[in-house]
Amino acid sequence: MPSTSSAPASTPPQKLERALKPRQLIMMGLGSAIGAGLFLGSGVGIQAAGPAVLISYLVAGTLVIIMMHAMGEMAAARPASGAFSVYAADALGATAGATVGWLWWAQLVVVIAAESVGAAGLLATVWPQLSVPLTSLAFMVVFTVINMMGVRNYGEFEFWFAILKVGAIIAFILIGIALLLGLLPNVPSPGLANITGHDGFMPKGLAGIGAALLVVIFAFGGTEIVAVAAAETQDPERSLARAIRTVAWRILVFYIGSIGVIIAVVPWNSPTLKSPFAAVLQVANIPGAATAITLIAVIALLSALNANLYGASRMIYSLAERGEAPRWLGVTNTRQVPVVAVLASVLFGFAATVLELIYPDKVLPVLLNVVGSTCLLVWTITLVSQLILRRRADRLGTPLPFRMAGFPFLTVLALAILALIFALLLLTPETRLQFLSMAAFTAFIALCSGLARHARRA
Repeated sequence: MPSTSSAPASTPPQKLERALKPRQLIMMGLGSAIGAGLFLGSGVGIQAAGPAVLISYLVAGTLVIIMMHAMGEMAAARPASGAFSVYAADALGATAGATVGWLWWAQLVVVIAAESVGAAGLLATVWPQLSVPLTSLAFMVVFTVINMMGVRNYGEFEFWFAILKVGAIIAFILIGIALLLGLLPNVPSPGLANITGHDGFMPKGLAGIGAALLVVIFAFGGTEIVAVAAAETQDPERSLARAIRTVAWRILVFYIGSIGVIIAVVPWNSPTLKSPFAAVLQVANIPGAATAITLIAVIALLSALNANLYGASRMIYSLAERGEAPRWLGVTNTRQVPVVAVLASVLFGFAATVLELIYPDKVLPVLLNVVGSTCLLVWTITLVSQLILRRRADRLGTPLPFRMAGFPFLTVLALAILALIFALLLLTPETRLQFLSMAAFTAFIALCSGLARHARRA
């Protein structure tokens, strides 16, 4: 969706290699939304709302599908490594674009450290002889090297990571269906008693659905990586449209299918939901269930680490290209990899990882609390940008390679859902501090961005 002005939002000619294949982009979009939030965190949402958590997942899934289509419309029209940061600059001005870009980058580099520590800790539960500090740092080194090898290699690693996660979920759903139909030997089917029993389908009322919504919404974080990767994809206009169309419904199928199996097999108030997938497999009498799910969760975390390092490096590269970050962060090597941007993105991850290992449970929780809600703000500004840029394109008669259906109704609906989520964050004592921290952090970045731009002009 081209800009109609010569504002600093405009990006320079493409310097990154367009080497990602359509199949890689599709699996990246699917894999980025399937992480530890589903494999390990879904039990928290189930315990908050009971079987009615399905409503929370449907609301969150609807929001993400609309957001992905809105972002896909802009990315197909203008593939850019800064993605939603570039589109925000076009629609709302350079300060908005820079703020969104820096916010997203800060969120990712903190999450990278958390994923490295988390994956190492999970692996140590299977093999206690492994050193968590050394394993965590080894993960950081390995994925830094992978991202230095070029986007083609990154895409292939992420493709196979996603294949493993998707295969695990399909196998899980099939086992769950067989269990519910009574097809497993010596394992009685629970039927649908767990969905209607234990105080009914909605045991905690609308408040429980709202509490679960705050939990499950963050499980979908990372889907925006697809728009960033579009800039390095072969034939981005067609590839992105295909990825958006296929990924959206698959996310719903995998999430709703998995959660449906869990709430049907395991009572919503069962303590075994601390590891919901393992709980189902134990009921199905599958040996080694806990170990298998733990290893899948490790793969999910490492996949997210890989994707987030890629996304963070491309975002700060884009900021440098637009003059919103030091220019040396935009340097690329002979493989067209923004090496300085990769190193800058992983450096904080190394530092945060070391601090977390020295001071366990003290550093990362504070950092994650500050950036925990930033994905919601990124989605909000993305939708507002699409609302503005789509109207601008229609007014000027600009053809768009991919047009989001249901505009503007669906965009407004998604913004209304986000407004509800922000209200829940602010009104819920457990999340109010996170919301206020995110708001203060956003204001700080916007102020610094504005001052830096004023200084450059002076």
